[in-house]
Amino acid sequence: MNSIVDKPMLQNVSPTASNFDVLDLCHRETIFALGKLAAVMTALQTRGADDEVRALAAEVVRHFSTMAREHHQDEERHIFPKMLESGKPELVRAVQRLRQDHGWLEEDWLELSAQLDAVASGQGWYDLDVLREGVSIFIALSHEHIALEESLIYPHARAHLHVSELGEMGREMSARRRVKH
Repeated sequence: MNSIVDKPMLQNVSPTASNFDVLDLCHRETIFALGKLAAVMTALQTRGADDEVRALAAEVVRHFSTMAREHHQDEERHIFPKMLESGKPELVRAVQRLRQDHGWLEEDWLELSAQLDAVASGQGWYDLDVLREGVSIFIALSHEHIALEESLIYPHARAHLHVSELGEMGREMSARRRVKH
């Protein structure tokens, strides 16, 4: 599990990184967190919630309860509105789906986070079967969601957002992160 745990974190991103570098890095960190989540599930099924599993579960909870939510807020505020205004049916449908995904991911996370927090804090009341099913759905939807954003939405947004929009996006994202961290 150590190869998954030792990846760089978004907090280390350069202050001169572009707005899309921050969004892309969050996707990479989310993919690592999904790998950690899968590792937690494998370990719970094979050896139970030892110290390493509890620590890994805590990292997963922290990522999806903070950074992933902030990332979705960034997209909802800065990327999706412009894509909806594009008038391109393919983009509009994709954004509608991605917004729906954000709701489903949040709903799924709310169900998973309490159980994973129980694992992280050494409590034994979590339900392994419910957790296994929920984690499987959450991981699959997260991967599909990121793939759609990276294959369609982000390339279009990179090409069509104006410099002033990117500047405002960067200022708002930075200010919100400074307040929370």
